[in-house]
Amino acid sequence: MTTPVKKRTRVPVHGVLLLDKPVGLSSNDALIKAKRLFNAQKAGHTGTLDPFATGLLPLCFGEATKFSQDLLEADKTYQTIVHLGIATTTGDTEGDVTGNRPVNASIDEIQAVLQQFRGDIQQVPPMYSALKRDGKPLYEYARAGVTLEREARAVTIHLLELVSYEAPFLTLNVRCSKGTYIRVLGEDIGNALGCGAHLKALRRTQVGHLVLQESITLEALAELPEEQRLPLLAPVDALLSSFPSIHLDDVLAKRFLQGQRLALGKEAVELPGQQGRVRVYRTADGQLLGSAQLQEYDILAPERLIATVQHS
Repeated sequence: MTTPVKKRTRVPVHGVLLLDKPVGLSSNDALIKAKRLFNAQKAGHTGTLDPFATGLLPLCFGEATKFSQDLLEADKTYQTIVHLGIATTTGDTEGDVTGNRPVNASIDEIQAVLQQFRGDIQQVPPMYSALKRDGKPLYEYARAGVTLEREARAVTIHLLELVSYEAPFLTLNVRCSKGTYIRVLGEDIGNALGCGAHLKALRRTQVGHLVLQESITLEALAELPEEQRLPLLAPVDALLSSFPSIHLDDVLAKRFLQGQRLALGKEAVELPGQQGRVRVYRTADGQLLGSAQLQEYDILAPERLIATVQHS
């Protein structure tokens, strides 16, 4: 009689892992593997990377999951290789070839076309995307051979830099707003050059202020002893560090953790110069209490609170 394998009890883990996602793995599969390595109770990612893409995938554990939305809103930076002359159904290497045209573009022509895609542009989301129509992701329609009309959306290309051109491969650095599809950008550049294109490779190097250089691979993580994994997690407030901070004394901190709106105009609290999103700490121990909106008349309105903070 075989002894049943005892299931490990998941433990509370809080923080942010900067993962270097490998090619061929979905963001969700990468999350599941990382969650298992940390034996964590709760985890989530901050926006997906396509399976064919690699690079920075910030993973949130425990209390950090409350702030993952902030990275969904953040600008992203990529390096991509655009394969000119060949178009595919998906806009990347995973699709079937739909067109093959000669590539005669010069550097000057490429630079002129790139200029068209800098700044605020309109982009039609691809059929092979997770955007939903009538509750079903577009890629399910695409796999069934159905193409639906999609409205163009406004996105911003903050940086579009030519790194190298060795025909038919065009290497670009791109920094863009949320909701930008680099696959579509590659296809649109190829179409503007008159030869079509798809992405040969895509690597995300930055999300907001978080950078790939500080990331770790799943393989490297798995090779570490368990006690050496937790110190690799950035603190929960790593997702909020682009926002100004406010520090509250014990009395105000307690009221804040109870979800009360605080009128800070007459309190001895140093305030940032502008309204908007802030991160809030307790002065006594430097503990993150959560995020809030600093509103008119110096009103501090709690947004997301840290449940693990002890009330003083």
